[in-house]
Amino acid sequence: MKYNRILLKLSGEALMGNHKYGIDPDRLDQYATEIKKVRDRGVELAIVIGGGNIYRGVQAESAGIDRVQGDYMGMLATVINGMALQSSLENHGMFTRLMSGLKMEQVCEPFIRRRAIRHLEKGRIVIFGAGLGNPYFTTDSTASLRAVEIEADVVLKGTRVDGVYSADPEKDPKATKYSSISFQEAYEKGLNIMDMTAFTLCMENSLPIVVFDMNKPGNLNRVLNGEEVGTLIT
Repeated sequence: MKYNRILLKLSGEALMGNHKYGIDPDRLDQYATEIKKVRDRGVELAIVIGGGNIYRGVQAESAGIDRVQGDYMGMLATVINGMALQSSLENHGMFTRLMSGLKMEQVCEPFIRRRAIRHLEKGRIVIFGAGLGNPYFTTDSTASLRAVEIEADVVLKGTRVDGVYSADPEKDPKATKYSSISFQEAYEKGLNIMDMTAFTLCMENSLPIVVFDMNKPGNLNRVLNGEEVGTLIT
């Protein structure tokens, strides 16, 4: 097995399934099934999930809402998604902990690095909600920083596309896919893998990123086997 401790980044939009907003129970169940296969192999697993299926902070200004206020609203959306994912994982027999960058003790623990690592060592899946607890940071930045803090081997970015392309494959039929690429090359080509803060954090800490299609059954396991799935950025 190629990785022993991973941070899985999921987009909130992916939870919508075929709906226009909200949470699709079938997609939630699919993700829990995929994650259980990985957990059963003894992999230590942490998860960061976005909130775009409920609310996006960047929508705030167009709605007349202050950017900082909008970002906090987006953080709360990630906690809702984290709670839904937590329930689904526990329905599949896994032990979980939801940790938050904002204080809300009734529903989740505050993020404490040593406690998070201890949970992972005990075989619990740790879900990081509410971002970093600060506005102007995306869930990509949360994923990168938390991965560095818990000393993860890799950030696995589960998306709806099967890797990184030279252009948007949904718009440009001539776009070519990279099986692997260096941080420097990705930066020079201006490839939109993560926001720059998140990307730089991974680059400076030599933390590899794998971008892959999470919606294809079995892909998460294949990534752990070291198979050529998606795009590896090192």
